[in-house]
Amino acid sequence: PLKRAVINSGKYARTHYEIDQKYESPFKVSTLNCRLETGRTHQIRVHLAAIGHPVLGDELYGGRTSFNIENRLALHAQMLTFLHPKTKNLMNFESPLPAELTSMKDTFR
Repeated sequence: PLKRAVINSGKYARTHYEIDQKYESPFKVSTLNCRLETGRTHQIRVHLAAIGHPVLGDELYGGRTSFNIENRLALHAQMLTFLHPKTKNLMNFESPLPAELTSMKDTFR
């Protein structure tokens, strides 16, 4: 797979994040709410890895893989919002947290 990186000569990308919850067990992990100003490939994954906090399960960018999540990253697009290209209406789409991620969060409590 092609790996992306944060470099001075790269394309502009900005991610805002807020810590939702911090957990200490079975290891230090946090859940975040992220808002993207741009939509670059792997943007959240690259930005979090660049500040030393990669996404859980993200082998490509250095995330912890020893926790039991079934062939996926601990990353979920709960809400997507964008302007419709023709009508310019604001489009909102929401998706609840999948069962496997809800179950994983429950083990951290």
